[in-house]
Amino acid sequence: MKDALDTAFGTQETALIDPAVSATGSGGLGGSSFDVSGSEPKPESEPQSEPEVRRSFAARLSISDAIFRAVSYSAGITTVVIMLCVGLFLSLRAADALRVSGFSFLTEQAWSPETQTFGIAAVLSGTITIALVGMCVSVPLALGTSLLISEIVSPKLKSTLVTLVDLMAAVPSVVFGLWGAFFLQANIIPIAQWISTYFAWIPIFAVTTDGEKLTDASAFTSSAFIAGIVVGLMVVPTQTSVMREAFSQAPAGEREGALALGSTRWGMIREVVIPFGRGGVIGGTMLGLGRALGETIAVYMIISPVFVINWEVLKTGTNSVSALIALRYGESSEFGLSALMAAGLVLFAITLIINFTASSVVARSRSGAESEA
Repeated sequence: MKDALDTAFGTQETALIDPAVSATGSGGLGGSSFDVSGSEPKPESEPQSEPEVRRSFAARLSISDAIFRAVSYSAGITTVVIMLCVGLFLSLRAADALRVSGFSFLTEQAWSPETQTFGIAAVLSGTITIALVGMCVSVPLALGTSLLISEIVSPKLKSTLVTLVDLMAAVPSVVFGLWGAFFLQANIIPIAQWISTYFAWIPIFAVTTDGEKLTDASAFTSSAFIAGIVVGLMVVPTQTSVMREAFSQAPAGEREGALALGSTRWGMIREVVIPFGRGGVIGGTMLGLGRALGETIAVYMIISPVFVINWEVLKTGTNSVSALIALRYGESSEFGLSALMAAGLVLFAITLIINFTASSVVARSRSGAESEA
């Protein structure tokens, strides 16, 4: 009897202490349940984890941002479409002339669409000659001016010089043409004569007719040399702006490091600033070249048009594609206009290639990638 009572009271105490044991008929430690038969404990099932939800970090455009993006895309697409339309228009209008002339359009010097003998060899060579003379004048000026503004002058004077250079870009072409025709030409002829006297052994600086050397002042007027100087001064602001921006972005740490190592200011500019801005120099030069190739009014007011390839840059007589179009546009027949459109198409393609190349060169200029400091 006593053993039975002890067993009953023990079972009740166990049930009061652990109800789970009472439900299963046995007790255990750690909350594990045992089968009555004494088998291995069954582990509790782990709760199933909910699937992870990836959080999106994509920003939702506001109305103002959406409008700005739409306007920007529209402006870019419109610019490209206009450029393509210009090229398409020139191609369609030039088709008749190109069909008649064929490849000789690029090799023929004469310009007589009425007799179907025409080409741009002479005017294209004159265009390139004037542009190259302009680059010889503008690149040193632009390079020196950009270094002066970005590296040497005080900040107060810097802002004044930047304003003056930018204002120079706003001067109309006709003003440069008048200045070149009535002031520069008379004052540059003695210099051209001096160059021809002492450097005539270089073919491009000789001034001859049928093998005889010319020294009269009239042989040096209205030349590619004078037109090139005027065009070079016109493109200086464009080149200066691009070069100045490239030089101003040279890392301050490399500048200070070069000076701390004992370099002079010129040494720092030569070893740090100029290598860093090399892409800007090349890009600015090519942008100026594209501008010089298409200059019309200033060149038209200075040169004496000839339809012969003239390799002597100091001698009277040259031509350019843009000046040809301005000179012959009003008096040309329908076929003559087609020939002028063909000349414009060639100039359009050359300028487009040069400007795209220059833009890519400027865009690829990177911080300190070419610096040797």
